[in-house]
Amino acid sequence: MTKQTYTVPLSAIIKEHALECVHLPCAPEERLVSSSDVNRPGLVLSGYLDYFDSDRIQILGKNEHGFLENLPHDLRESHLNELVSTNPPAIIVTRGLDIMPELLAACQTHGVPLLRSKESTSSLMATLIAFLNVELAPRITRHGVLVEVYGEGVLLLGDSGIGKSETAIELIKRGHRLIADDAVEIRRVSAKTLVGSSPANIRHFIELRGIGIVNVRRIFGIGSVKNTEKINMAIQMEPWEHGKNYDRMGLDTETMDILGIEIPTITIPVKPGRNLAIIIEVAAMSNRQKKMGYNAAQELMHKLGMMDETGLPGDANNEWEKF
Repeated sequence: MTKQTYTVPLSAIIKEHALECVHLPCAPEERLVSSSDVNRPGLVLSGYLDYFDSDRIQILGKNEHGFLENLPHDLRESHLNELVSTNPPAIIVTRGLDIMPELLAACQTHGVPLLRSKESTSSLMATLIAFLNVELAPRITRHGVLVEVYGEGVLLLGDSGIGKSETAIELIKRGHRLIADDAVEIRRVSAKTLVGSSPANIRHFIELRGIGIVNVRRIFGIGSVKNTEKINMAIQMEPWEHGKNYDRMGLDTETMDILGIEIPTITIPVKPGRNLAIIIEVAAMSNRQKKMGYNAAQELMHKLGMMDETGLPGDANNEWEKF
């Protein structure tokens, strides 16, 4: 399977980081950036081009500027032409440093955008990489609802009509926040982090069967919605099935693989009379406790003598059925 790549227009980078446009050979919306890495081309400016990645934005800071200033004019012009001729997505000069005439001429000759920032080099690189990691992250769209409950991002999954949106409304009434309904866009922004959001065209809207489309932001206020949230756990909602053996202890943590990252997952059976909003609130708080190293089921098993420091002496779930 071919790995899908994503791009972000240079115009979005300029707007996000308040960059000054020194030279733009075309509309910034047409210039696309596909790499989340950035580069300080010190080695390239000294003549070493092996392993150079021309897909990265190139950043010239105080060190590069000082190095170039100490070169003779002809050599400085040659090195800058060598860098710019690789056609990087853009070149950014930091700290508000003066633009060298040789750099501007090279960018004009080869059609490379030249930008300038007042930020320090390290600060700009950190914020730029973080921005690109989100915008260019691998992503999928899942049918479900994403809510923030006590600071935990909870992804509600289940078949259509199971009650995900109704549960989300109850959670919103209880002071929690909606991120996405129906379609949740999930991005892998790092090796350990998934971030969920809503497609822009349906953001803050929720569908309730029998009522229709509701604008959560307009009805419940700005504090009831949020644009993005880290996904900390997933809850699979399914119809109650008589005789099915549901987990009653919570000793073992089930997980779900999303974009190569394992997310803690629990299954909640749905039937009339169950207050799902309260159950999800408790699940979110319990998940946070487990991340902090506390597991209530393990403490109970220790007190009942069913577990010691070496692990479980037998099937604790079966032992618990005797009580």
